[in-house]
Amino acid sequence: MLKKEPNNYHREIHFLIGTAALVIILAGINLAQSVVVLFLIAFFLALLGSPSVLWLKKKHIPSGIAVLIVMTTMISILILFSAQIGSSISNFTDELPLLQIRIKEQISDLVILLSGKGFAVSEKIFLEYINPESIMRLTAVLLSGLSSVLSDTTLILLTVTFILLEVSNFPVKLRAVLGDPKQAFPEFTKFANDMKRYMVIKTMLSISTGVLIGLWLLILGVDYPILWGFLAFLLNYIPNIGSIIAAIPAILMALILNGVGSAVLTMSGYLVINLIVGNLIEPKLMGKRLGLSTLVVFVSMIFWGSLLGIIGAILSIPLTMTLKFAFERNDRTRWIAMLLESENFSKYSVPTSDKQKQNNY
Repeated sequence: MLKKEPNNYHREIHFLIGTAALVIILAGINLAQSVVVLFLIAFFLALLGSPSVLWLKKKHIPSGIAVLIVMTTMISILILFSAQIGSSISNFTDELPLLQIRIKEQISDLVILLSGKGFAVSEKIFLEYINPESIMRLTAVLLSGLSSVLSDTTLILLTVTFILLEVSNFPVKLRAVLGDPKQAFPEFTKFANDMKRYMVIKTMLSISTGVLIGLWLLILGVDYPILWGFLAFLLNYIPNIGSIIAAIPAILMALILNGVGSAVLTMSGYLVINLIVGNLIEPKLMGKRLGLSTLVVFVSMIFWGSLLGIIGAILSIPLTMTLKFAFERNDRTRWIAMLLESENFSKYSVPTSDKQKQNNY
């Protein structure tokens, strides 16, 4: 019997231990989902607020006052919109049974119309395979879940406040821990700046998309324009497919209550706004900084959404970019970063001597 080489044996043991540890970590994150999501929201808001805090500090405003100004602005914005959005979610959820009845009536009318034209279509096909009722129900569940996540507003805002108070002192503390007061972190600083820039630009573009869609639906007379604008704002954080998902319930609502013409105009508005914002404005402002393939974007949305719910899906790109940065820092995991990369593989090139070492290993 052939014996395994010691190196291969140890490599297999390390792989099994690493896989088991990963499964345990993921299970723990899933079990502690509510706490993890809370801190992710707080960190996300702190990431958006930190540029303003640092800018105010450069203007010689004390740290505490700078954080107070930024937090007051955030709280004012949240209060301004949360009442309207919460009311829209509640009304939509209450009206859902009536919408379901209306959907079934329209499906029955469509079956009668098709039968009159000589097409033998069963109502069961529409209810089982092309079921708009399930889409509206799923939308209500999604919005209700988001509302429950955001119910711990006080705790989230307190966490954001403490993060912002520490943001400028963190590099100093890290240098003290490492015992080198002049230690520089160029790669981490670049990553942090890129992440901040991405989140700020993406948030501004998402707000613009949500406002424009809300106004367009208000002009068309589609019910709950604020709700659909808010959904477009949230799902715009998911590249490529987020805007499509956000458009479906609004188009269905226009079709159910206002007819085919309104649905076509609603769909046209979504297409035009997302083409202008997503394909013209966003690439100019952001460039090709995402560095993730389209497949990775889709898979990461499913993965983080399954692990952390709707907030995980919305923040799937920043979370995946963070993992990619961590993988790039280690020679043994750099191949994973290469798989996540969209096109720029040259930065992962390894010198010949290092390649020889890896082959020997």
